[in-house]
Amino acid sequence: MLNVLFPDLYVKSVFDIDFNEVYNDGYEGLIFDIDSTLVPHGADSTKEIDDLFKVIHKIGFKTIFLSNNSTERIESFNKNINTDFIEMANKPHKNSYLRAIEKLDMDRSKVLLIGDQIFTDILGANLCKIDNVLVKYLLHEGETKIGKKRRVEKMILNIFSISKKFTKNSSKIQKKHKDSGRKRKNLSELFPVLYTVAVQKEVIRRHVKNKVSRKSFSNKLLNDKLPNVIYRSQSKMIKTGKDIDPVLQENKAFNLERSSSKINGVVINPGEEFSFWKLVGKANRKNGYKDGRVIINNKVQAGTGGGLCNLANTINLLIIHSPLKITEVHYHSDALAPEKGERKPLANGTSVSYNYVDYRFKNNTDQKFQICIWCENKELIAELRSERALPYQYKIIEKNHQFVKENDVFYRKSKIYKVTENKDSSKELDRELLLNNHSQVMFDYSLIPEDQITS
Repeated sequence: MLNVLFPDLYVKSVFDIDFNEVYNDGYEGLIFDIDSTLVPHGADSTKEIDDLFKVIHKIGFKTIFLSNNSTERIESFNKNINTDFIEMANKPHKNSYLRAIEKLDMDRSKVLLIGDQIFTDILGANLCKIDNVLVKYLLHEGETKIGKKRRVEKMILNIFSISKKFTKNSSKIQKKHKDSGRKRKNLSELFPVLYTVAVQKEVIRRHVKNKVSRKSFSNKLLNDKLPNVIYRSQSKMIKTGKDIDPVLQENKAFNLERSSSKINGVVINPGEEFSFWKLVGKANRKNGYKDGRVIINNKVQAGTGGGLCNLANTINLLIIHSPLKITEVHYHSDALAPEKGERKPLANGTSVSYNYVDYRFKNNTDQKFQICIWCENKELIAELRSERALPYQYKIIEKNHQFVKENDVFYRKSKIYKVTENKDSSKELDRELLLNNHSQVMFDYSLIPEDQITS
């Protein structure tokens, strides 16, 4: 049962890995953690690390950093390495690992992950069936104190009798992920207490980051609306259909009305950043929230505060249709239910979870923006407003939409872009890839349109 926490191999340092041998064994992509894996936590890259990546790239590897750290931290570390990266990865959750594979553009059997933490790096890799190497965590010179989590990891390594060391005499990495015919359980099913501890750790970490950061967050709600409407969204809050619980739907609508009131009228001044959770606060029973639909372990089920992802998704749609810069966004599956009528990409799928899975954007323009969002006649209505009209218009387009079957599981795949156009001429000025969509289908497979399934 502990196998989900065991690494495939354990080494003292990334410098003990013979990357030529790794490449010869058929691996072409490497996913690296940064802090405590390549350098002590928060440290800059070193000449040795920079040179190591030059060697790795010369061998032929594609690389990517997968880190729970901010964009600023990774960009600073990455300035001489210049590799792709995914920031605020929310490890060990699977979505960012799958995004990394998409970015590397290769089958996961050709990818190797290298990290220092069992409960984030290794756990997430195992859940995604990615081969992995655990390295001994790096400390700053003179640092000896380790936390409780590291002690638990040490116990797990003691339980795991490590007989295969990955040294320069190793000729092959052993594959641990052969199909046994049984679906591997997720962490919260195997170790619910440890999972809760890990979540609380991330919540506390985000609180600390918020306190020490010098970011200016928007927090003023105004009754008066700014004059110019940039984009308007209107969607039904109540869904009906097979296996959809009407009580949870009504509760979702209640939760949306309560949470949207915390945001309605908020003004984002130039230089300010918007944070979903800093405005909404904790969505628990104490604050009046009910059980709605939530996604846990890729399953739709009841959970307190369910429905707030719909609110975050609506705000995400507003911001995509603007010049405001999204600084943090997370996605879950957008294939929760069969679509009725014409498909609208990003009509759902934005994920939030208090408080470390946040939705944030920043106003880098020279004028104020305002979000007005409210509930009316069982509909969620939202507007993004500004002081002045914009010379541009924005739209979302989707390419290569299809359903594919992978290991008996169906996924929706597509590429979703934000297109910026001149408002007067409709001339395309920019096209930005927003999402390499790879969403697990959460509804009855018999309801997937046959003409959209590809082999």
